[in-house]
Amino acid sequence: MHTTHPTPSKEAIALLDPFERLGLDRIELVQTLSQAERALDELARATAWGFDTESKPTFQKHEVSHGPHVVQLATMERAWVFQLHDGDCRALAAEALARPGVVKAGFGLGDDRKRIREKLGVEPLDVLELNHVFRQRGYRKDMGVKGAVAVLFNRRFIKSGKASTSNWANDRLTEAQLIYAANDAWAALRVYHALGLDPGQPAA
Repeated sequence: MHTTHPTPSKEAIALLDPFERLGLDRIELVQTLSQAERALDELARATAWGFDTESKPTFQKHEVSHGPHVVQLATMERAWVFQLHDGDCRALAAEALARPGVVKAGFGLGDDRKRIREKLGVEPLDVLELNHVFRQRGYRKDMGVKGAVAVLFNRRFIKSGKASTSNWANDRLTEAQLIYAANDAWAALRVYHALGLDPGQPAA
């Protein structure tokens, strides 16, 4: 018989101490070819990355978002926030996502993968949906980054609603946007490692 585990409620999570965050000193904004090349050099040293994307939100019924506008990748030490306006930068971001043998771990990545295929023309490889891992371990309710951080670290992951619904297509991202995007990816990687997942195993 499989054991089922409850997902912490919003009220329970709200009582926890905050989870640590990456500060701006450990976040790199990537906008150009040279910045992207440096980012990929550093990312290549890791066997797993935290991964997420951001797209300009839509508020009208028939409005279409041409995202992703931002791709974020993280190691345990740093995070890189790729803006996709520049063609060369966009090409290197696509190359990173299509790189085999590196786990790209995150939450709610189904829509991200579809958008990446449409916008970047690549299939992201070795993507690991962390929610599936929690399902396999007996958590029946969908597990996002907030619930996962609460379960594994007994901490409250701070997520700015204002930043999440901000315009990710802007030429200039705010500090709040950078912190939001980078920490989404970094927290996913922290969860990945806390789950004891082997970097060498095939991604689900």
